Amino acid sequence: MKIRKAGKAMGKGTKGLVIIACMILLIIGYYAYLSNRNINEKEEVVSLTMTQEVLLRDLEKSYPPSPKEVMKYYSDMTMCFYNEEHTEEELEALANKARELYDDELLENQTEEQYQRMLAGDIDEYIKEKMTISSYSVANSTDVEYYTRDNYEWAKIYCVYTLRKEMELASIKEDFLLRKDKNQHWKIYGWILSPEENTNLE
Repeated sequence: MKIRKAGKAMGKGTKGLVIIACMILLIIGYYAYLSNRNINEKEEVVSLTMTQEVLLRDLEKSYPPSPKEVMKYYSDMTMCFYNEEHTEEELEALANKARELYDDELLENQTEEQYQRMLAGDIDEYIKEKMTISSYSVANSTDVEYYTRDNYEWAKIYCVYTLRKEMELASIKEDFLLRKDKNQHWKIYGWILSPEENTNLE
């Protein structure tokens, strides 16, 4: 009887070890599965182009809060126009996104179709001249000039764009005028090429 009891005790102990071993194997297997899945997920992450990043911004929910931020976003968009290759759909989407930054009076000067046609012509000209925009600089917030006229709030701000043509660099300075709309958003009313601090590429 004692031998049988010992045999039973040994059997229970062996079963316990087998169960523990199985649990350990399951834990190891599950950990390996999670590790492989994380690696695959990381491999699936695709880096976005600058154009795609610009287009992802929902201006209805996240409109730039100041003239300086409006101009930074607009300048990012400008670099996308002239520096990157686009599908027709992307270029159309970029053009429409740019128009979301424009004041209503500026929009009245051109239809969407006219604006897209003009923009495509400008981009073709840059490509033909082998020219790109290598960088830009927006005025400091302290340099923005604010004033009120005709019951509207206005802001003047400048941007300097650095152009590259092969190994040559040149800079242009543009003065922008923005007006606050009924939703308290700063919209681009117009701009002119500043006569100061501009150099030309031959």
